[in-house]
Amino acid sequence: MASPVSADSHQVLVEANGSTRTLILNRPRQLNALSSAMVTELMKCFTSYEEDNAVKLLIVKGNGRAFCAGGDVVEVAQSINKGGWKYGADFFRTEYLLNYIIATYRKPQVSLLTGIVMGGGAGLSIHGRFRVATENTVFAMPDTLLGLFPDTGASYFLSRLPGFYGEYVGLTGARLDGTEMVACGLATHFVHLNYIFFQRMSLLEESLKRVDTSDPFSICGIIDQFSHQPSLKGSSALNRLEIVNKCFSKRTVEEIISALEQEVPSLADEWVTVAVQSLRKASPTSLKISLASIREGRLQTVGQCLRQEYRMICHVIRGDFSRDGFEGGRAILIDKDRNPKWMPPSLGQVHDGVVKKYFSKVDDPLWKDLSLPARLSHGRRIVPRL
Repeated sequence: MASPVSADSHQVLVEANGSTRTLILNRPRQLNALSSAMVTELMKCFTSYEEDNAVKLLIVKGNGRAFCAGGDVVEVAQSINKGGWKYGADFFRTEYLLNYIIATYRKPQVSLLTGIVMGGGAGLSIHGRFRVATENTVFAMPDTLLGLFPDTGASYFLSRLPGFYGEYVGLTGARLDGTEMVACGLATHFVHLNYIFFQRMSLLEESLKRVDTSDPFSICGIIDQFSHQPSLKGSSALNRLEIVNKCFSKRTVEEIISALEQEVPSLADEWVTVAVQSLRKASPTSLKISLASIREGRLQTVGQCLRQEYRMICHVIRGDFSRDGFEGGRAILIDKDRNPKWMPPSLGQVHDGVVKKYFSKVDDPLWKDLSLPARLSHGRRIVPRL
């Protein structure tokens, strides 16, 4: 039966079937955006089930038309405005610890990525062992358009995508479909929701609920029975990976934009024009710290990436060097005028010295660095299927 984990946790439901537990994100009207209560309940589930010998497999899914649209930015911003930056720091501390537990989890996790997968939803799923995309999956990390940066361990998994595709996805907020997720390695499998009168995703879920093993090869074999290798659309940027690499391998954001603009006249591909437009709309500060974060992540473990991102997000929510995180939330999610006033307003005004400060410890006696427990794993492998 599906039931709340506790009396006040109706936002996360748990369904028990034999040795399988299905965690259901249950805020469909908010596209399952992660609230503080949800993060806390998910942490309780993951930590308790890892030690419970009766539980061998976890399934994570969303109720409604989204898997998870990310963290509840509005709730966090309002709480910070009322109670100070410490509330936000505590929220992200718990969320990043949850991401770390998932990335190093001893038991297999299967995430069913139906609908929208963004921001914190990526942190809940991409770090798990199996990620099943489908024909209605929409993945994006739109953080730079909100005055933020790709977090929840994105500096780890984006930096491990083919070539410099991670920089493209992280800086532009490009939307990927399920086929592209499998091709670049963000998803491990593609399963149709419906195929020739059969509800294949539902059949897969029912098969997984009958599992009585934690052996990842057995789990993978079950998913393989329902999955297939889809073909990329002709318009996909992955078909032009050489152009992506040529442009997004540049050292600075300014050089990336210049390289893309030089490609526009000779390419009929819409993704190039859209990429330039997105980069022009994004917060200059966000673009620069995001590029630095992804580049740093290439040589780091998932734990190191999360510690780095925790320092960055604490500087953001404190407004230490810029208020763009609050301005983006206001313009896009609260007032919805979609006209953020970024400060500073241009890339040239965001100096390297300021970017480096985002990676430093917070100078406040109330602040503590992110502490992570010792675990056997250092993060999942990202395996592209191009």
